[in-house]
Formats: sequence, C-alpha cells, structure tokens
Amino acid sequence: MNAAAPIQTQDDVMSLQPPLPVRRLHNFIYCQRLFYYQWVENLFEENADTIAGSHAHRNVDKPSNYDEDRKTALAEGLPEGARLRSLKLESITLGLVGVVDLIEGGPEGAEVVDYKKGSAKRSQNGERVAKESDAVQVMAHALLLEEEGTRVTRGWIYYAEDKRRVGVELTPELRELTLRSLEAAKALAASGECPPPLVHDPRCLHCSAYPICLPNESRWWAAGFEEKVDEQQMAFVFEGWQERGTGFQPVRTGAGADGGVRAPEIKEAPRPGCDAGEILVVQEPGAQVGQRGDMFTVSVKGEVVQKMPGHQLRAIYVYGAVQLTAQAVQTALELDIDVAYFSPAGRFLGMLRGLPTSGVDARMGQYECFQKEPIRLKLAREVIRAKIHNQRVLLMRNGDAPESALKTMAELRDGVAEVEDRTQLLGYEGMAANLYFEHFPTMLKGRGEAWRFDFQGRNKRPPRDPVNALLSMAYSMLAKELTGMCHAVGLDPFLGFLHQPRYGRPALALDLMEEFRPLIADSVVISLINRGELGVEDFVRSANGTFLKDGGRRAFWEGYFRRMDMEVSHPEFGYKMSYRRMLEVQGRQLWRYLRGEAAGYHGFTTR
Repeated sequence: MNAAAPIQTQDDVMSLQPPLPVRRLHNFIYCQRLFYYQWVENLFEENADTIAGSHAHRNVDKPSNYDEDRKTALAEGLPEGARLRSLKLESITLGLVGVVDLIEGGPEGAEVVDYKKGSAKRSQNGERVAKESDAVQVMAHALLLEEEGTRVTRGWIYYAEDKRRVGVELTPELRELTLRSLEAAKALAASGECPPPLVHDPRCLHCSAYPICLPNESRWWAAGFEEKVDEQQMAFVFEGWQERGTGFQPVRTGAGADGGVRAPEIKEAPRPGCDAGEILVVQEPGAQVGQRGDMFTVSVKGEVVQKMPGHQLRAIYVYGAVQLTAQAVQTALELDIDVAYFSPAGRFLGMLRGLPTSGVDARMGQYECFQKEPIRLKLAREVIRAKIHNQRVLLMRNGDAPESALKTMAELRDGVAEVEDRTQLLGYEGMAANLYFEHFPTMLKGRGEAWRFDFQGRNKRPPRDPVNALLSMAYSMLAKELTGMCHAVGLDPFLGFLHQPRYGRPALALDLMEEFRPLIADSVVISLINRGELGVEDFVRSANGTFLKDGGRRAFWEGYFRRMDMEVSHPEFGYKMSYRRMLEVQGRQLWRYLRGEAAGYHGFTTR
C-alpha cells in the first residue's frame, strides 16, 4: 500500500520558488495584480511607457566588465568616482535577483542609482521625492550589494522626465518595508490567487497590463453582469483580500500609489488596448518571404518586390505556393508575428506562432469545465443567443425581411435561455439560420445583374456561387483570427463547448465566432457587393466550386481589414474599440470565467 503523498504547504511552495527579480518587487508595491500577472503568469504587453522606459535605460544597460579586480574593489569599497553599470546580483538567502543600473563610489561608500522614465512624486510642500515603489527597488539593490560585502550609504533615482536625481535615504524603516514586501510578494505568488482589480485608480491609465487586466470589465463580469459596481459594492472583495494576511491593502478610489495625497478621480476609463501592426499578405505563386536585418522582404523570381519592417507587422498571411526562409520563420517567432497559411482557394490550413502565453490556470479550468454538460450548455446558449440577436439586427439594418420573420427570430433568441440540451439548442439555431439566409438576399443590392450575385441559400464545401464563396472565405478568416486570439489569451482553441472536438478543427474558435459571424463576416460580404468592389471577373467557377481570383482576394482583403479596423461601441462599457480588439476582450472574458473570476460569459451584441 502506497503511503499518502505529503500535503504541500504554502511554505513548501515558497521554498521552491525561483529568486524574485527586483523589478517584480517594484511591480508588487505598485500594483499586486500587475505583479501576479507578470511574475506568476508571465503575461506582459509592451506599451508606450514600457518602450520609453527601455529608452531611458539605453546607456546604463551596457554592463561594465566585471573582473576580479572590480569585484575586490566592490567588496572593499569602490574608489570615489568609480562606476559599475548594469551589474547582475543574486542572493540565495534573500531569494532575490536584480540588475543594478549604476553603482558609484562615493566619499563614504557605494551609492546605488536606478533610472526611471517618469517624473518624481511631489511632497506636501512641493519637493521632489522618490515614489515608494522606486525607493523599495533601490533598497532591494542595496540589500543585494550588502550580501556581496559592499557598504551602501545612499541611493538615487534618476527620473528621465525631470532630468534630475532624487535622493533615497536608506533608513531602517525602508529596509523593514522592503523585507516585508519581499515576503508578502512570495506569499502571494505561492497562494495561486490573483488579486482583485483596482477601482478607478490613476495607475491603470498608463499600465502596460491594462489590456490583460481590464479592471472595470473584470469587476462587472465578476459581479454577474449587473450594473457597474462602485467602490462600496466591491468592499467585500477588498475585505477578503485584506484578511489574507499579506499586510498590504489595495489602494482605494482616488488614492495615490503611496497613500496620503488624493489623486484626481478618473472621469473616463482608459480603452482596453489598441491594434498595432500591419498584416503582410503574399499570394503570388512562387514568391518567397525572407528577412534582411530588421526588414521582411517579399521576392518573386529573385527580385525583391516589397519590404516591411518587422516591428510594424503583427501577422503574415500566405496563400498557396509561397515559401518562408528559415531566417524569416525565426524572426517571426522572436517578434511574436503570426504566420497564417491558406490554400490557393482561401481555406485556412493552420498557423505558425511562438510558444503560447502562460495560462495554465485557464486551460486547466477549460478542460475541467468543458467536461461538465451544464457549463457547456450555459456557454453555448449565450453565444447562440448573441448570434441570433446579431443576425436579426443585421436584417433590420440592411434588409427588407417581413415583420413575421423578425418576430420569429426574436422568439427564438429569447427562447434559447430555456432549452434543456444541445440538440434542442441546435434546433433553435438552425431555425433562426434558415430564416436569416432566406431573407439574406434582401440585403444585397444589384442582385439579378448580368454578373449574377443571386443568392439561393447557404451552400459550402465547396461553395457553388460568388456569395457563398465570399461567405466561406470570410468565415475562414474569422476562424483564423479567433484561433490566434485563443492562443494569445492562454486558451486551447481545439476544445470547445458547442462544436465537437475533431482533429484539426479549432472548436473553441468556432464557438466564439458564432456571435461575430453576422457583424464581421456577413457584413464584409454585403459591403463588398453593395459597394460594387467585386465583379464576375473576380471569380472562377469550376466543378470544384466557385472561388476568388487573386484580384478578387485583394478586394476582399481591403474590405475585411476595413471591417476589422472599424471601431464600435461596447454595449456595456461604452468605449469604442475595433472589432479585432473586441474579439480579444470577449476571449479575455471567457478566460476569466474559466479561471473562476467571472460569474459567466456575456455574448457581444449590437443595437
């Protein structure tokens, strides 16, 4: 009989943790939720502030040669005026590791200098003082140097925006705060529980993790989609967090990062991210995508026909017989640029991307939850409700469907909440789809012209007419977008709650696609036809179906990107964002639900 496995305590978990980087201790003081995302879950996004911070470090990030003579001098005391740059230190005793920006020899001992891109805090009397998180970082570096036998007498923060240094007194109180914060940060990491979001806090305005954190949205999702919660309504969450024994409290509405002086209240929440980067589409047979320096190149028969800087790209789409060099593939992986592969006819085949983002908690929750039929049915009902709603809205906006059909679709939409199994749910979805595609032609202008954009209903595999060819291509593209989004947020795109798992089919991406089919894919097709951007010469018909030619695909891409970049208002939060970003917000919502941080999933609907 095997002995029972010993129960692992939090102290055991803490003892197995890798050394905590000093910059993550800085995150902990600034915002515990930011610390958890970046240290525990390894989730990080660049923004203008992080890039500016890297620019501010450009000189001190060039390390000095750290030979034995310098090591001895550091232990015995650096000569006055001597400097060491970008020195990495680690302490097994403290469980701490960090890179000191600059160490200078002073008249009484070594002095530590950290570089920050922003400006100093103002005290009550208007003097420049170091921010608490910055002061703790300096003290942590001083502790690491003390472990090496170096006496540190003073610290400094150079604030690039102010272009001046601000002194940091290495007091016993600051030492105690730093050590206490270090233990609290380790305890939080070992707990496995992500802290709740801040409430209307000024720090969120410039936080690089805002697109991941989504504090206002997260509180609304956690509250069960009721009216937006305020600070008083969330008091129970904060009280629960305070009872965890960390010794630290989240900052309340209007309080500055270091307490004391009240900061102005945020009147408008920041938007949850932006869509930076372009998409390179290559469909010329025999073309080759290569890489020279920081540029991606497209060559045809050995001649370079296009160049694009790697930092400007977010994806590369290749059709048919297009090759990527090994250097281009490696650079795409390093720069987190997705490479999507399509057949010559436009069918999505798969994609190349780097290692998935950390998201073990969400994926474990996904595997567990999707084995439970009540949870799968709950999620499936919501996406089908949203899909039917959006189909009906599209008909009302652009078509001429009879009132009886719209009324029936509304009844089907509302009746979805009462279905008891997925078979019944699929029946509701099928009836709504039949009505929708029956009246889909009323949304197409110019039908019956010589180039025959007549639409007699949905058909596929293969599509037999131009409209269905466009619909199939648009759905394929949307599936690709959502497959990449699932990878990006840490979900498994191949395990869904509505579509059955099948080899090579991104079931979860297809699930999340349902509510966006009318608003993105169908709208692209309607727009391309009604604006006269495609003609009969853009299609090829054969026994294998109807497909777009190269020129038609170019027009399709223009219409598709135009739609994905179009900004729409979020129905609950009011801010505007592109459809591409809206896909990610919905993915983040499901991500939170599967982690146990949201009461459910709320489908995206439009008015």
